[in-house]
Amino acid sequence: MTPTVGDLLSTMVRRCPVTFKPFRIFVVGVGFFSLCFLMTSFGGRFSAKRPGDSPFTVRAEVLGGQESRGVLRKISDTLEVIMKRMDALSKLGNATDNHRLEELSSALDRIQPVGLVERIQAIAQNMSDMAVRVEQILQRSIATNRAKDGAFGQCEIPKDPRYPDCTSKMDWMRARWTSDPCYAFYGVDGSDCSFLIYLSEVEWFCPPLVWRNQTTTPTVKPLARKQAVFQSDIGALLEQVGTGKESLSFMKRRIRRLAAQWVSAARRLDEKLRNRWRDKKKILVHIGFLTEESGDVFSPKVLKGGPLGEMVQWADIVTALHVLGHNVKISVSLKELHGFLGVPPGRGSCPLTGALPFDLIYTDYHGLQQMKQHMGLSLRKHKCHIRVIDTFGTEPAYNHEEYATLHGYRTNWGYWNLHGQQYMTMFPHTPDNSFMGFVAEELNETERLYIQRNKVNNMAVVYGKDASMWKLQDKEKFLAVLNRYMEIHGTVYYETQRPPEVPAFVKNHGLLPQQELQQLLRKAKVFIGFGFPYEGPAPLEAIANGCIFLQPKFKPARSSLNNEFFRGKPTSRKVSSQHPYAEQYIGKPHVITIDFNNSAEFDAAIHDIMKINVEPFLPYEYTCEGMLERLHAYIQNQDFCSPEVPFPPVNSSEALLERFFIREPNSRILSWASSIISFPSWPPLTALRLLTSLQGQSCVEACQSKGLTCEPAFYRFINIKEAFKALGFQCEVVESEMNHLFPAFSTEHGECSLQVDPLLFSCAGSSAKHQRLCPCRDHRDGQVALCKECL
Repeated sequence: MTPTVGDLLSTMVRRCPVTFKPFRIFVVGVGFFSLCFLMTSFGGRFSAKRPGDSPFTVRAEVLGGQESRGVLRKISDTLEVIMKRMDALSKLGNATDNHRLEELSSALDRIQPVGLVERIQAIAQNMSDMAVRVEQILQRSIATNRAKDGAFGQCEIPKDPRYPDCTSKMDWMRARWTSDPCYAFYGVDGSDCSFLIYLSEVEWFCPPLVWRNQTTTPTVKPLARKQAVFQSDIGALLEQVGTGKESLSFMKRRIRRLAAQWVSAARRLDEKLRNRWRDKKKILVHIGFLTEESGDVFSPKVLKGGPLGEMVQWADIVTALHVLGHNVKISVSLKELHGFLGVPPGRGSCPLTGALPFDLIYTDYHGLQQMKQHMGLSLRKHKCHIRVIDTFGTEPAYNHEEYATLHGYRTNWGYWNLHGQQYMTMFPHTPDNSFMGFVAEELNETERLYIQRNKVNNMAVVYGKDASMWKLQDKEKFLAVLNRYMEIHGTVYYETQRPPEVPAFVKNHGLLPQQELQQLLRKAKVFIGFGFPYEGPAPLEAIANGCIFLQPKFKPARSSLNNEFFRGKPTSRKVSSQHPYAEQYIGKPHVITIDFNNSAEFDAAIHDIMKINVEPFLPYEYTCEGMLERLHAYIQNQDFCSPEVPFPPVNSSEALLERFFIREPNSRILSWASSIISFPSWPPLTALRLLTSLQGQSCVEACQSKGLTCEPAFYRFINIKEAFKALGFQCEVVESEMNHLFPAFSTEHGECSLQVDPLLFSCAGSSAKHQRLCPCRDHRDGQVALCKECL
């Protein structure tokens, strides 16, 4: 590239000897007279031609002319010759040439008129000021021309009330289009026309441009539906999982070990569904927490006693999706994510290069944040396709960004404005979310017989692979009590020396491979928890291998309000024990929950355990078949992208709306009058059971008290004033408000409050001043996530 005059002048000044001031002055003088020559060569076209113009107004058409370019080349050539000669002169600055340098300096001093230096310095300063002024005028001229083009040409900003943000987005593009290379990738070049084309055809802030040939845009035709067929070969899946991380190796080992159980379960489910049509989906699984960009703190700890629950769940998710017959792609890096989604080059400000190539995307909070950074506006457009694997759950009050910010529910997670059931949990503790789960290994008859013959009645295994889990106050106190009756075993990781946290009377096996751990559990009578980790898969695996799980009850219950571990998580759920699912859904005799601080209660529990024998037990929802059944139902029925049919129907009379609900015999519970009206819904409305909570009771608790499950998908059908009347409430006032507790009745003021924002329909939450309207449903045996007619 040919250097500009300014580049040459700058280089010349830098190359002048620091101590040889006249040379610097000489260079400035050359630059000044070169500028004068340049202005003269333009034939006075820098001069004012119109009244009011500055003498230095620059005409844009001059700057690119052939004549001016020729003049600039001559000046550049001349200055290049001078610069080479000055390079030679600059070499005189060594010790041997000092004398000649001083003579030359003296000669120059004698030929300079008095005050010449000061004059040239003044001229140079004026030139600098002039250059700034010329630049300002040039920028103003370009802006004026751009505005004229917009006003009188094709690229005038459309005035369309359907696109209220078009003008502000145009202003943003003018100021910031160079902030991300992705804009240039889409053809933006700094002109208003390119801005409008981008904002109307790539983004959607401006209306389609009438002068654009829209027929060239290919019409995206929906692909023909394909039927999903159960798959038994896991070879392709194992290749997709990849290598290079110990976490991935762990997942692959688990997939291989359980392969036969998955295939057998798929065969049983296929028979249950009776060859029913199942749409084959294109699914992306992006495991964000395993990417290097998120830090991936899990992989290095796989062989050192680190947490494995998340990897257990992800291994089971990808296997279930694959076995169900869907087209699954797996990503564990940003590079893979970019390639699968079609992310344009740049910093993530622009939408994807094409339509979303997937029907569903399963990810976690880390992956969701990465997609936000790299998908631009496409995330907003396609977020209905996303499912977030979320161990502890996200309640609607934390998910709704505006509401969370205004009412103190804002955390580092949450606030994504997703539908509550797009979050998928490890256990069914948050009905506002969908229950994803995982699987525990099932025993065959031979294994069951082995357990019956080899159980050791006085053997206990402690839940805790990491030494830090043994750093509990009073642990030695209740372990000493347990040690009087049983031989205690541990599986605590260590490298060279026995962990000091483990008491001497505990037989520590170190970290065991899964098969060896199972053999240990099949012999043990008790699996005992210290209170941490919370809600992991290990207790279910122990119970499935014939152990009794002994765990501490928390008084008071732990939550984000009083516990450091839960603080910042997007839930107010109260955790009553180390494993609430085991306590509530399994219970005695397989699970015993007591106050470990009560020595008498602890001692009595050990005595009871010694007297009873239990069979291995695994809830159906944690079998391979149960997970396949549940995930199949979600994939085929959950749709958060299509607009919902408005309810209540237009022009529905009050009398008709009151007939939607009928009271069950000898009960205050209402059910849906399906004989009067049929309305599309999943779960089907025949499963709806409407009741009211007590004051201070959540809908989760109210439904559970009746043996039912709260179903947030039904809220829109009961969020009408006629539902209050059907339940016997007399509404003195009916109001609508954005509140995660509504619809609800205020007993103090006789107010019936309806919900304004569907994203805030919430089973969680309670108020001492309100009785909440609760939409409950039944559920299948051993499958709380699905109603009896949901399959």
